[in-house]
Amino acid sequence: MLDGLLLIDKDPGMTSHDVVQRVRRIIHQKKVGHCGTLDPDATGLLILTLGRATRLTRFFIQAPKVYEGTVRFGLATDTYDAAGEVTAEGPTDGLTMEELTSVMDELTGTYPQTPPPFCAKKIKGVRFYELARRGEEVPVVAKEITVYRFEPRGELTDDRLKFELACGSGTYARTLAHELGAKCGSHSHLEALRRLSIGHFDISQAATLAELAEAVETDKPPVGWIPFDEIKLPFQEIVTDAQQERRLLHGQTIILRELAGEEGDWIKLVNPSHQFIAVGSVVERIGQAGVGLVQPRIVFN
Repeated sequence: MLDGLLLIDKDPGMTSHDVVQRVRRIIHQKKVGHCGTLDPDATGLLILTLGRATRLTRFFIQAPKVYEGTVRFGLATDTYDAAGEVTAEGPTDGLTMEELTSVMDELTGTYPQTPPPFCAKKIKGVRFYELARRGEEVPVVAKEITVYRFEPRGELTDDRLKFELACGSGTYARTLAHELGAKCGSHSHLEALRRLSIGHFDISQAATLAELAEAVETDKPPVGWIPFDEIKLPFQEIVTDAQQERRLLHGQTIILRELAGEEGDWIKLVNPSHQFIAVGSVVERIGQAGVGLVQPRIVFN
């Protein structure tokens, strides 16, 4: 396992960086990164990039994500999740599924969202949670997010509501859980969260750290391993010929046919043996027959 993706089912109680460190030790490889942070108490899918695949991180971070989780009503916390200190308590008698479903629908769409005070977002090089822990004022910095789906899964039971969330990059499920209670005249926080998918990658494909360690010890291919040449990216893939491959490897533009994308779109480029050689972008469309000029942006020698 030198170059490729590793899909990990993260255990609770670990940061995403902790997972990266553990994997480095298990596979004896330093060049390992991750695509999209999960909070320590959250579980589920974490995409790790190994070797040359670390240069592809940007394409997976931006992919849409699906989660399942639980909102606990009646209690608000300073972190908006179960790890924080309780800041407010209140009755839950007036909550109805009709109102909850209506508010969850209101929280669907594209709009600015304010991150929770305790988060890894940085301002002037300092993370929000560092400011919050020091008792300093955390700036209100809203960022546009997209929530595709925010729906209940079952009925409100013991002041808890299970939900499914599909959203774009940068969305804080903790903030949604907090706002759900506030908009319903109650208090709430995110009690549990599990990431089910990132783009076309699914939790069913992933391995736990224990399963990875066992596979390495027994010299077997681990569950969740995707070799470099087999990585699917969220855009068109085109097979080049030998001459085009040589030009790409020297950083030169090539003319391609059957382009589905518009100017600025990304293209995955493979050679006749289907080896992954580059990621390019369409810099110019020529005519109306799917012909275009492609510039290599990331080249793998």
